[in-house]
Amino acid sequence: MKRRLLPIAMAALALATGAAFAQSQGVSKTEITVGTIQDLSGPIAGFGKQARNGMQLRVDEINEQGGVNGRKLVLKVEDSGYDPKRAVLAAQKLVNQDKIFAMLGHIGTAGNVATFPVLFAKNVINFYPLTGAREMFEEPNRRLKYAFSVPYYDQTRTGTPRLVKEKGAKKVCAIYQDDEFGLEVVRGAEDGLKTIGMEMAEKTSFKRGATDFSSQVARMKASGCDFVVLGTIIRETIGTIGEARKTGFSPTFMGTTAAYTDLIHKLGGKAMDGMYATMAVQVPYLDEASQPIRFWANKYKTKFNEDPGVFSVYGYEIMDNFIQGAQRAGAGLSTDSFIKAMDSAPIQPDIFGSDTLKFSATKRLGTERSRLSQIQDGRWKVLTDYFH
Repeated sequence: MKRRLLPIAMAALALATGAAFAQSQGVSKTEITVGTIQDLSGPIAGFGKQARNGMQLRVDEINEQGGVNGRKLVLKVEDSGYDPKRAVLAAQKLVNQDKIFAMLGHIGTAGNVATFPVLFAKNVINFYPLTGAREMFEEPNRRLKYAFSVPYYDQTRTGTPRLVKEKGAKKVCAIYQDDEFGLEVVRGAEDGLKTIGMEMAEKTSFKRGATDFSSQVARMKASGCDFVVLGTIIRETIGTIGEARKTGFSPTFMGTTAAYTDLIHKLGGKAMDGMYATMAVQVPYLDEASQPIRFWANKYKTKFNEDPGVFSVYGYEIMDNFIQGAQRAGAGLSTDSFIKAMDSAPIQPDIFGSDTLKFSATKRLGTERSRLSQIQDGRWKVLTDYFH
């Protein structure tokens, strides 16, 4: 009787082991393998390379300290060129060949959405994608999503009325990229203005890739706008403000995290002084007054032979927060234990001024709060604490 039961017991054990292994893809006795998809060759390659370097810096640090609960961390990187089709191919390689445990810091909204089916079919978590889109933390498959980037909608919904009141602005306008990104910026600003009994006086848009903003600026100037919400990224921000300065049009300009980068003042020069932006973690400068940031920035430059940017910080933080979750999960790291660990306690603020991030089974966005910075004398200066 016992001999007949032995094969059944062995088969049951094999099934149980198989189920556990399926849930713990990317986790071995000695390693945890994670992946990221960045733009390393396309239109935002500057951001993608910074994010990759920030992640790698944190991986090297933790491995020098003995790894995560004794396991070395391995980072696999793929280039999407900011193309959703290439992102899908990259995800298939990372998930099915490299067997990653989690996808970290994938850049871009369209690329993320396109890769969700590949990830979620294999129970792979999409952790802290680099996009402010609401799809990153809403259903479907919310269980496998963790987001830290405050949506553009929430940034302008809270930031616009706050700064409008402070400036005593009377006519609020918006210039925005004619796509979902730009529309989210405008929707947030409009909803925020309603809370203080105001409406958008003028809206003007441009096609993605536009380089001439003279007609849009002329239209806002003719409308008497004294406050302009920017649904712009880098080139469009510099082009809009530069054109306004040339024509003697001087409203208050407020952008979002999409325009919160040192490239604005490095490429746009003195004309960018005075611009505001909603943001979270701060741009790291090598001569930063904060000693911990200065030390970190110089460590980054030594390793990669270039100054860090805000996307370097994003990459570093993404990897650091993942490490915190994996460490909390303990030696028995699995998808379930990682989720339980992330939901069990907040991620506390760091040297870069991040907000406290709190997650639960029904809340997959760490925070809805942002703060304000302004370009003063050619560099970003943080002006406020986090606000709702």
